[in-house]
Amino acid sequence: MPNYPLWRNPPVLLAHMALCRIKVVEQLQYQPPGELGKLLGLDRVPEVRCLRYKLAALSIDDGPEKWAGRLSRDWLEAAPELAGALYVDGHVRLYHGSLTALPKRYVARQRLCLRGTTDYWVNDILGRPFFAVSRPIDHGLLEALKSDVVPRLLQEVPGQPTAAELEADCYRARFVILFDREGYSPGFFKEMWQTHRIACITYHKYPKDDWPTTEFEELETTLPGGERVSLKLAERGTWIGDRKSGLWVREARKLTTSGHQVSLISTAYGESAREDSVRLFSRWSQENFFHYMMQHFAIDLLNEYGTEEIPETKRPVVNPRWRELDRQKRSVKSKLTHRQARFAALTMHPESDESGQAKWEKRKAELVEEIEQFEHELTGIDSQLKTTPSHLDWDKLPETEKFRRLASSRKQLVDTVKMIAYRAETALASIVREELARTDDARSLLRDLFCSEADLTPDLEKGVLGVQVHPMSNPRANRAVAHLLAHLNAAEFTYPGTNLRLVYSITGQAETPNLVPDQNPANQEV
Repeated sequence: MPNYPLWRNPPVLLAHMALCRIKVVEQLQYQPPGELGKLLGLDRVPEVRCLRYKLAALSIDDGPEKWAGRLSRDWLEAAPELAGALYVDGHVRLYHGSLTALPKRYVARQRLCLRGTTDYWVNDILGRPFFAVSRPIDHGLLEALKSDVVPRLLQEVPGQPTAAELEADCYRARFVILFDREGYSPGFFKEMWQTHRIACITYHKYPKDDWPTTEFEELETTLPGGERVSLKLAERGTWIGDRKSGLWVREARKLTTSGHQVSLISTAYGESAREDSVRLFSRWSQENFFHYMMQHFAIDLLNEYGTEEIPETKRPVVNPRWRELDRQKRSVKSKLTHRQARFAALTMHPESDESGQAKWEKRKAELVEEIEQFEHELTGIDSQLKTTPSHLDWDKLPETEKFRRLASSRKQLVDTVKMIAYRAETALASIVREELARTDDARSLLRDLFCSEADLTPDLEKGVLGVQVHPMSNPRANRAVAHLLAHLNAAEFTYPGTNLRLVYSITGQAETPNLVPDQNPANQEV
């Protein structure tokens, strides 16, 4: 087999590492270099130092960003039917180091405020990622949608209706974005619809009284993942917001088995409005994506130990002086509330005997003195807060309070490779599920398959590279793997850099005659 120098293309090695669950570059030194090298057509894989050198060379300037952008456009154009409804959510990548003092932000999965950076991911309705936007200075989901996500989607989402089509149908939307309660804003919904004709769907942040159960009707529907479910749904028109910035929306509610009503609002007014609304109830696909990527692809781990200056930005940051005053105010207010409660309790339960009454009056006088002291302190803090701006421009921030962001170019390169690996695994899982009674076993079976042994038998005369996979642990798994290998053989892939056609089989099982590669050189891929 020709020694094709794939070591010059480190993303190929990174993709193999991601699928084999080699989560960081340093773990490569504990893997058999010769075995992995055979997959790449080499005598051995490069050492860690060489791989890091190649990654640094590929991460110069904005190369990873341009590559990720082209891939995102290709993925969107390859599945325009899935690009019409997109999930958007933020994921906090925690940082526990000491190289830079990143600002704290709330981490929902740990219910704590911790240091880190926020990445806003855009996924399709099956949970597959398109792209991510990193925000070292974060002002929440709404600001990220306005500044980064929506402008990019307007340029890249395929199949958008023309201006004439939008004018002809006043209820038609360009596309739909779905997000959680963090993005609830009647003003934002109105701006997106009136300015761009983008429909927004989210959970109702302030639902009113429960609706009568007689309004709910049984609806059989198919979720994006193919699951058939039965939902009890009801729908009304609802006004949200004030008179100036509010608007009419469609409010749909789902009645759970416990009697709880889950309310969502939508500005999707077209024919597919109910179908689009149901997709919010399957938003767990994006949450599963975050959980799976953290557990198996380690998207939170650092790829390099370095920081860099934050480029010029017009986004304001929280004033450190205001943050400290706000902390002091909350502390003093808590102490004041505690003393006022104790004073009220003493007032409601006076002492009846003369010996205890003196102590009771003395304790009340002490509490009155403490309350007056805290009230005076709170008044002083409030006056300082009124004259202290809550946010400052980055240039006006004191030098001692400025921070550097984590180096981002290599992270974006590695994250892009991991997105490719995840999407490839998802495509393989959809094939394997066709032969499995329990569809949840597909990914675990693929993880075992990626790390299992195989024999490579090149035949230069026939132009074939045979890949004989060793049998799995049980016949059920072997049948699913054989079904997957049949699809791979039908695709007629060739090994990169050669004219050898890949033919997969399971060791000990006879090959299917119709899967023998075509010997016509004109049909072989180069």
